[in-house]
Amino acid sequence: MTREEVFSLVRAHLVDELECSPDAISEATRFREDLNADSLDLYTLVQELEDSYGVRIGDDEAARILTVGQAVDFVLAHGLPASTAAAPPNLGPGSDPE
Repeated sequence: MTREEVFSLVRAHLVDELECSPDAISEATRFREDLNADSLDLYTLVQELEDSYGVRIGDDEAARILTVGQAVDFVLAHGLPASTAAAPPNLGPGSDPE
């Protein structure tokens, strides 16, 4: 997983959730001050990162993530490799995943 891939996911989520322009989002963009994100917006972003990259972000950790770049840094430091995060395991022919 590359920094650009993580940044793109975060930016796409913010564009969709906050209905803002992708051009308004850089790594230095602050969630609350620059994007006017509220607690619910930030919660959904945390859920998106956890679901997409297998990271677990505690409340204290989430409170310290103030910018888009800090969110990207956290995922890169704590996330799963791209091959495991991006695709389900290959169970082989005839395997039942359940």
